[in-house]
Amino acid sequence: MQPMRFFIDTHDTAHSTFPAGLKTPDFEGFMVAYEEACRAEGVVLLRVHAGLEAGRAFCFTMAPDEDAVRRAHARVGLPFDEITEVMTATPGDTFFRTRAA
Repeated sequence: MQPMRFFIDTHDTAHSTFPAGLKTPDFEGFMVAYEEACRAEGVVLLRVHAGLEAGRAFCFTMAPDEDAVRRAHARVGLPFDEITEVMTATPGDTFFRTRAA
């Protein structure tokens, strides 16, 4: 398996990157298609935080590179504001990094 990196991408109705007025059933249906697109591009969808009323979403994925995340979005016609490579920083992450050093 190739090394995977973490990414967060953002969507906002204010930037036309999140559908205005999206309701829960439509969002759930979209998620099925997006998960399939991610799998096809070698992206692991870990979590999506969505504020449907606010018109914002934040997707947390693992992928070999940013281009794979871009391709997954393109497969479902979902624009994004930005994609940012991130590292995880939970207390557990910090503990295990400290112990390994």
